[in-house]
Amino acid sequence: MSEDHNVPQLGQIVRITRGREAGRFAIVIKHINDGFVLLADGDKRKYDRPKKKNIHHFEETPYISSEVRKSLLETNRVSNGKLRFAIAKYASEVVADLERGDRNDV
Repeated sequence: MSEDHNVPQLGQIVRITRGREAGRFAIVIKHINDGFVLLADGDKRKYDRPKKKNIHHFEETPYISSEVRKSLLETNRVSNGKLRFAIAKYASEVVADLERGDRNDV
């Protein structure tokens, strides 16, 4: 295999690239094995019913939510509100960065 896809970390935000939920953000809440993880977003995909996803079907972002990661490591659970908050925070930062970048290009 020539692809160098790393296994994402717990609490890492990813952007789904394939499937019905393509384009949406989710958070890694559990590793199943080297090829699959469980994803949840706290909205459509709740913590109690996560999506099993192949690691080749999403893009990793550099952002890891420390609150989500800490909660998962300490209690093996995380609230859906915390998942939604982490994704909203990341999305607002990305949008703000894109807007700043667009203004500098003009």
